[in-house]
Amino acid sequence: MPIPYRDAEDLDELGTVAYLKIEPVASGTGYLGALFLMNARGEPVEFTYNRIETPNTFLWRQDDLRRHAARKLVASLFALCPRTPRLLLCLATEVGSELFCQDVQVSIPVCRLALASDALPTSDAETTDILQAAEPVQVFWFPGRPAEDAVELQLLRLLTAHGLLLEPFARASLGLREVYQTAGDKAT
Repeated sequence: MPIPYRDAEDLDELGTVAYLKIEPVASGTGYLGALFLMNARGEPVEFTYNRIETPNTFLWRQDDLRRHAARKLVASLFALCPRTPRLLLCLATEVGSELFCQDVQVSIPVCRLALASDALPTSDAETTDILQAAEPVQVFWFPGRPAEDAVELQLLRLLTAHGLLLEPFARASLGLREVYQTAGDKAT
């Protein structure tokens, strides 16, 4: 006879969170992107990745080329990802406010994250918040900060409490290196 039990932290109803990672290829000829989905416990659920080559031409301004690459990468990652996360997190040092405020529309809340000590430009369309973690983290919400009792905010607070706010970006970067080095390409 099985022992009756109840999981004290039944977190499935919180859904998944997606970590968007965008980094340049070491050779400077493109960008790598990953969408790493995990549950509220920090367990991997999905890893979607892609690469985009960028033209090496004098006709592009560097910021415009980066923005173009980010937009194309995000569109391809979203099209490939088989699940819809509840929340999308990205690093503000990798993803400018224009990506989700102007270029790509999503139906889930987006959080661009940066250490509180970093001075980064924001958009008037974003709502700024500070999360108290080991080191305070700035959160740039788009289209706005969810209500206090929203599941998305509960998920973000739980991830913060368990040290899972920024760490998964490193895992996504390792995943990109593993995938593209295996293919014979030396990524960053």
